[in-house]
Amino acid sequence: MNIIDTHAHLDEFADPTAAVEEARGEGVAAIVAIGQDMESNTKTMAIADQLPDVVFPAIGYHPWRLDPEMDQQTLEQIDENLGCCVALGEVGLDYKAKVKKKVQKRIFEELIALANSHDKPLILHCRYSHARAFQMVKDSGVKRAVFHWYSGPVDIIPEIAAAGYYMSACPALTYNPYHVEAIRAVPLSSLLLETDCPVTYKTLKSRPVHVRLTLEEAAKARGEAVEEVAAATTANARACFGI
Repeated sequence: MNIIDTHAHLDEFADPTAAVEEARGEGVAAIVAIGQDMESNTKTMAIADQLPDVVFPAIGYHPWRLDPEMDQQTLEQIDENLGCCVALGEVGLDYKAKVKKKVQKRIFEELIALANSHDKPLILHCRYSHARAFQMVKDSGVKRAVFHWYSGPVDIIPEIAAAGYYMSACPALTYNPYHVEAIRAVPLSSLLLETDCPVTYKTLKSRPVHVRLTLEEAAKARGEAVEEVAAATTANARACFGI
């Protein structure tokens, strides 16, 4: 079974090549590598250049990383390089972050406009902001978006899916009941798999290979065959990112 890790921070690994090769050996066909600011965007694109058959870059500006002294440079970097990437992300709204909401909203609006101008999907970080982020993305006419590590309200899942957007599962399925409840409710046609590596889940310091754990836990939570979930999520990822 070939599967795809749609959210990995490979730039945070001391040896990203080793992490990628380990995953390839366990049937991981592709990895979407995620940037968060100028430095990580640069590193992410370089890793993808070194491993072009398996690593596909996304560049972004994470709400945790917003810096007024770097805003313009970061937006320009994204605009100049997005054509060589499969998505714009990680971006979004985090209402638990120290950055003021109005600042996050202004930058997010500019990032949404860039995604539209380049016809690229958005990879969204949402914390206590799922409904607002969804409304902004939908109202802006974004065609493709991923609500990564979806643990938001279950009641808006049908609307997100109806808009043609995706929601992803991660290894938090092993212990987080809110994530389990949400992933159970996501239509299979809207589901993606990820690791968000190198995030530590309880005692598991995740690597791209652990997308197999995400697959197994998602299938268990949904009461579906592992093979069925693998095939559907891989097809979804290929459709979303064009890989």
